[in-house]
Amino acid sequence: MHAGKIVFSQVMEFLPHNVFQRCVARYNGDFNIQTFSCFDQFLCLVFAQLTYRESLRDIEACLRSQPAKLYHMDFRSSVARNTLANANAVRDWRIYADIAQYLIKIARKLYQDEDLGLDIEN
Repeated sequence: MHAGKIVFSQVMEFLPHNVFQRCVARYNGDFNIQTFSCFDQFLCLVFAQLTYRESLRDIEACLRSQPAKLYHMDFRSSVARNTLANANAVRDWRIYADIAQYLIKIARKLYQDEDLGLDIEN
């Protein structure tokens, strides 16, 4: 029985959804989209990154293995390899670059006084 939120959903709560929607609106990302939104694409890409998926086929197989849990991971539509490939080819990459810059800015504020052994200036 489901007792709480899935870990992936808890991680994604840190993403400010209104900032993401502004980035999508700035570049008309969801124009003429019927089911697979930019947010669904972003969730797929984040999931693939966090779980070390290596290909579109791998992403699709992993997400389709537990279809009942997709809703709890905030996916609003099913994920097909062709749909994801088309979205990666057609959608403007600057949407995701802008949200990445926003998240980097947040991370810099959080870790400005700590020596992480990394050069996060570049």
